Amino acid sequence: MRGNLMKEVDILVVGAGPIGGYFSKKMSELGCNVLMLEEHLEVGKPFQCAGLINPSSMEKVGLYDTVLSEIDGAIMHSPFGTTIEIGKPNKIRTYAVCRKKFDQAIVQQAMIEGSDLWLNSKPIETEYTEDSIIVKVSKDNSIIDVKAKLLVGADGAHSWVRRHHRMGYPKEFMIGYQIEVTGFETKNRMLEMFTGEDIAPGFFAWAIPNGDTYRIGMWGRPEDLDGRSCEELLNNLMTKSRWASKFEKCKEVGKFCGPIPAGVVPRPVKERILLIGDAAGLAKPTTGGGIGPGMAQVDHLTSDLNKAIVANTLSKKKLVKITKSYSKAKKEFERIRSLRDFFVSSRTDEELEEVFKIFSKPEVIKLINEKGDIEKPLALGISMLKNVPEFRKMAIKAGFIVMFT
Repeated sequence: MRGNLMKEVDILVVGAGPIGGYFSKKMSELGCNVLMLEEHLEVGKPFQCAGLINPSSMEKVGLYDTVLSEIDGAIMHSPFGTTIEIGKPNKIRTYAVCRKKFDQAIVQQAMIEGSDLWLNSKPIETEYTEDSIIVKVSKDNSIIDVKAKLLVGADGAHSWVRRHHRMGYPKEFMIGYQIEVTGFETKNRMLEMFTGEDIAPGFFAWAIPNGDTYRIGMWGRPEDLDGRSCEELLNNLMTKSRWASKFEKCKEVGKFCGPIPAGVVPRPVKERILLIGDAAGLAKPTTGGGIGPGMAQVDHLTSDLNKAIVANTLSKKKLVKITKSYSKAKKEFERIRSLRDFFVSSRTDEELEEVFKIFSKPEVIKLINEKGDIEKPLALGISMLKNVPEFRKMAIKAGFIVMFT
């Protein structure tokens, strides 16, 4: 399997997206020799998400020049027309960014700290030696052997590293589909969310301000689509729903589609191998966002991981210990998924309407505005179960008493 050339590094990162770039930056800051592989000819394309970055994640990288829109809250629509508005003016809840610029800037930060980047490059085979893992890399029609202490899969939902080493699959795969449009009009600094069986069964559709354009999209589990395509459901929202008039002036200028992996994979580590970000299934079950959870996991593990790399002690047992926060994330994601199913995914349109009517009460809106955090939905969900009598009764009836602990 050996190629004609050999390069030695401490860490080989497969995937130069936002999490691969952020991880490389952090490890380079600690003195590690890092090489990033990107299979495409440029960083940041294609991208397959809604492009939302929460304030705490943005603060970590400081890439405010990539922001297209600041978003203070959301206007949420029930299947039968009940509308609620959450958020406070000029209190930023999230940012919509240009993902190409954002991804490129994070990778550039890593390179400034000393990381190297190979474009048009991908792994095709691996082999263990006594003190390393050798990865056969296809780069610009050449084969190069990269000898690394650690191989990191940051290569997204369809991770080659995860599949090649049989590390399992995320708990859920959702399909995300969106178009970019001009001509959508709504309240300034707000995104809109739409619900209903004929629009986004079990989940929601969205309209996100994106500078001069809007991203209109939906997501859902394949088993909930009942044979319908995502394009068909989005068309229902824009042409057949009670909100169709909002989209009458829209003109499509772009289209994006991709999988969303939610739920930590069964085996996120093996000897000298580590999965991070979407490759590990670190996308939130409530929104599909993966950048915040991915960055949080990187922050948890880099210090201990650096010590293990210096000592070159990267057994599976050692990596399991270093990534113990993954098991915590797995449990938290399961609880978040349960809450999501309780409030939204398991509801018929009629039942979801009842939930929205409870949400619309002033005291519940106040609770959401006080406790709501796009990165920490668990705290809000449990607070509503405890403090809103209608939800408490529903939870007990449904056997959700475990959620109170």
